[in-house]
Amino acid sequence: MDTKLDPSRDDLPLMANTSHMLVRHYTLDLDVDVESHVIEGTTVLFLEDENSLKKRTRSTQETCQLEAEEACRLRTPEPCRVPMTSARSFSCKVGCSDFATFGKGEKDPSAKDGNHDNQEQASGISSSKYCCDTEHHGREDFLLVLDCCDLSVLKVEEVDVAAVPGIEKLTRSPKLTGVCEELRNEIVGELVTLPAHHWREQLDYYALCSRAPGCGELFFDTDAWSLRIRKTGAQTAMDFPHAIRIWYKTKPEGQSVTWTSDQSGRPCVYTMGSPINNRALFPCQEPPVAMSTWQATVRAAASFVVLMSGENSAKPTPLREGCLSWHYYVTMPMPASTFTVAVGCWTEIKPETCSSNDLATAGPLPPSATDSRSVGICGHMEYPCRFQNTSATTQELIPHRVFAPVCLRGVCQETLVRLLPPCLSAAHSVLGTHPFSRLDILIVPANFPSLGMASPHIIFLSQSTLTGWSLCGTRLCHEIAHSWFGLAIGARDWTEEWLSEGFATHLEDIIWAEAQQLSSHEAQEQQELRACLRWHRLQDELQNSPEEMQVLRPSKEKTGHVSDSGASVVRHGLNPDKMFMQVHYLKGYFLLRFLARRLGDEAYFSFLRKFVYTFHGQLILSQNFLQMLLENIPEENRLELSVENIFQDWLESSGIPKLLQQERRRRAGAECALARRVGTEVAKWTRANRRPRRRKRGEQEDVFEKLLPDQLVLLLEHLLEEKTLRPRTLQSLQRTYCLHEQDAEAMGVYLYGELMVSEDARQQQLARRCFELAKEQMDRFSAQVVAEMLF
Repeated sequence: MDTKLDPSRDDLPLMANTSHMLVRHYTLDLDVDVESHVIEGTTVLFLEDENSLKKRTRSTQETCQLEAEEACRLRTPEPCRVPMTSARSFSCKVGCSDFATFGKGEKDPSAKDGNHDNQEQASGISSSKYCCDTEHHGREDFLLVLDCCDLSVLKVEEVDVAAVPGIEKLTRSPKLTGVCEELRNEIVGELVTLPAHHWREQLDYYALCSRAPGCGELFFDTDAWSLRIRKTGAQTAMDFPHAIRIWYKTKPEGQSVTWTSDQSGRPCVYTMGSPINNRALFPCQEPPVAMSTWQATVRAAASFVVLMSGENSAKPTPLREGCLSWHYYVTMPMPASTFTVAVGCWTEIKPETCSSNDLATAGPLPPSATDSRSVGICGHMEYPCRFQNTSATTQELIPHRVFAPVCLRGVCQETLVRLLPPCLSAAHSVLGTHPFSRLDILIVPANFPSLGMASPHIIFLSQSTLTGWSLCGTRLCHEIAHSWFGLAIGARDWTEEWLSEGFATHLEDIIWAEAQQLSSHEAQEQQELRACLRWHRLQDELQNSPEEMQVLRPSKEKTGHVSDSGASVVRHGLNPDKMFMQVHYLKGYFLLRFLARRLGDEAYFSFLRKFVYTFHGQLILSQNFLQMLLENIPEENRLELSVENIFQDWLESSGIPKLLQQERRRRAGAECALARRVGTEVAKWTRANRRPRRRKRGEQEDVFEKLLPDQLVLLLEHLLEEKTLRPRTLQSLQRTYCLHEQDAEAMGVYLYGELMVSEDARQQQLARRCFELAKEQMDRFSAQVVAEMLF
């Protein structure tokens, strides 16, 4: 695979050498300084080397193979565990993302006579010269590579886990005498592989080990995208320390976190789903295969609330005067990119009236409460799984909380707080067991660049979703759906975003209809109307985007492939336009809608629950889903459908898929009743717009009917196709529909684009004037995209 990194390209490099070592757990200990815009502290990494992984994987596979085959009798996924290589030496070449480790006798091309200089690198990341003599006597050391950007790394050291009292229980040695590297690594190896029912003991040991003293500093160096660590004499991953502590601090300009003010004008910071993920928040392994657990202690001023991806609803612990400490943990292994934190003066918004059976404030079920009566075997690595817990599988409502700036309390109580319980219950009805034990919702500051973002145990929502019942409900259902598709089941290759966004877009309609308790006919009408809207948007998107950005599986047969070290790139991952494109949402949605029709809705959603049970806690590629689905479609309905045909027509081609074009042509003129009503209203408005100012004698004035929010959006889509809309028509639209009070579903970036492509000088001037007023409140990526449109 060609993984050469070209700085002029827009691909995102994933540098971590995950084929050789995996982080199994992060322990973060951080101080948040809102005034200086810096987060400072340590992260302790607990690692497992490739040989240990091979042995454990082989043992697990041998133990579970017969049981899994009998339990599922379904096609198993392609190996989702870390791609392993043999225990040979690994070579590298400068400038390649598989440079991560150096074979014996090879020279580190970035070294200068065994030392590194102190100059700042191109990205502004501070580098460190090696802290002691680096003479290798002709033998090269193993190099651990982590993804890292916009961080000041201060020190890296090995952790003496053997110094923790009682830790000898985890080793074969009754007493720890003459502690050596091998014994410390053995302790970590036993700790990271403790059985799931020992999860609490495991977390306690992680915490104790993270506070253990250091036992030697390690050499480290940074470049634009990575932190590279080595220990003299550690020739292989087996010899490298398996517990290391990194002292670091973030930079105010770091792209993983956003420092801003909330809607009440108070300072705050949050992670915003940056294209570079979390590598500017803490050094980590970014590739999806690096699934880990974490725990984090965060200290902030007493006026702040810390929310985070965590299974527990953390309660603050008072420290020194004016300072509180918050502690969160997760026991389900997840990619480090899913870690989320938000620190601000958030207020918990509670329902105005609480019923006695309200689960909103109840505690989550403990992850240890597995129930042997549950049937079936999970295919993921071992962790305390809710799918094996009978109480969890029947839990329609998980504990949930809503947080927002205090100025939004009223509108949150009117919409979000009331909608959350029925949406959670509906999601359980459609998809089954909630993968996560609890949920926090946070209304994030106004500069948040999208409508929502889902992370384990926490969802960020834009304030724009609070403007209307329908928009709030559908977006909430979309983000809740990500608990299953995007989080519990993730894409093994990030270029296959449709596996997350396509599923969430398709499911939002189904869950929202269930939450409203619509009849079958009403649900179908609503979903057909939304399909019309998405068809218009998909056509617009494909007309105004480069062809290479329209492909859902751009790497084709190389999808999921990585270099020998585990490093890879995400195609177009740094392209600022990409975060505003909807093609992976829309084409993915239409593919799933097409497949559901082939199978039949009832059979499709029954299959989907089976698929969730089979693949939760794992990473997948498109073929894992498609192969299993096609096996469930009767032969007479399958016709020419095959994985290869779907790849070629839907996933690996630009433009509109042929089968979708054929379906839309067949349905032309046979729209649902809701869409036909829109057509009638469009005709009235078109006549009114073209009519002379002076009405003919006897000519009756059109009476416009009230429309649903989605109908109104479709109406405006059609009217925008008119060459000119007269001022009086716009004024009449405003009076009739009170447009300023409607759902704010269109994102501002698209409005700037519409104003510029009009080629009307007055509209372009309006766009530039609005941008000058708003740019300071926009996130940097949105501002960059808009600036490129305008200037």
